Amino acid sequence: MTASSKHAAVSGQSSSVLAHIIEDIDSAMERDSSAGSRIMVLLCYPGLWAVWIHRVSHFLWCSRFFLPARLLSQGCRFLTGADIHPGAIVGRRLFINHPTGVVIGETAVLEHDVTINQGVTLGGTGKDRGKRHPMISHGVVIGNRVNVLGCITLGENSWIGAGSVVLTDVPSNSVVVGVPAHVVHGKSQPALTTDPHDMRDPLSSAILALSERVRLLEQQLNDQMQLSEPASVEDVKHNAYRVNLESLGHLIPIGERVAFYEVFRH
Repeated sequence: MTASSKHAAVSGQSSSVLAHIIEDIDSAMERDSSAGSRIMVLLCYPGLWAVWIHRVSHFLWCSRFFLPARLLSQGCRFLTGADIHPGAIVGRRLFINHPTGVVIGETAVLEHDVTINQGVTLGGTGKDRGKRHPMISHGVVIGNRVNVLGCITLGENSWIGAGSVVLTDVPSNSVVVGVPAHVVHGKSQPALTTDPHDMRDPLSSAILALSERVRLLEQQLNDQMQLSEPASVEDVKHNAYRVNLESLGHLIPIGERVAFYEVFRH
């Protein structure tokens, strides 16, 4: 390779890196309404720093410089709060909003336009080697304090509600919440916005329906008990005497029982 061709290659790589940085900054401005300017995002968004440092550590990891890659990732953790393994594969325009507590495992794969919030863990289960971390598809949004565990797939444009624990595959264009996470809202179109008041939890709806059914049954039972209550002290005595008479029927003469029933009937 001639000197001119080497210079052209280096220039091309530099322009590509700069273009990716500008792309990441623009993506952050689109997803965060508090972003005031590009210079603010560049200087004050550690989530972007974590992504950029990871790209360098991933390059070192793929070049089999394992120790420098791990040291760089540890430095990134101390600087930004995000613990991203150098082996993780990260696509373009990843936006980590408030990276404190974010953990991304070695075999995790994140496609393009993924959004991750504070305290998210993309972890594995057990001590098995090989692919053991999640696959995050295009356009996925993961809320605060979410745990996505195991070799599972989050479908494109899905939303993961805050505090969820995801242990199984998530369909595309859906909203999942809960521990363990379950689908509460499916969409035929990409999920661009989400209003918690519009999302329905089927488990909560079932519990509410059962609670309402129990309330109605208790009300009916109370109404029946009120109808069956005696109207006076005399009725109480008559009922008590009738119960006693029926329990001792074989000892009481038939005439006395007939007389009582005649009086009780009137």
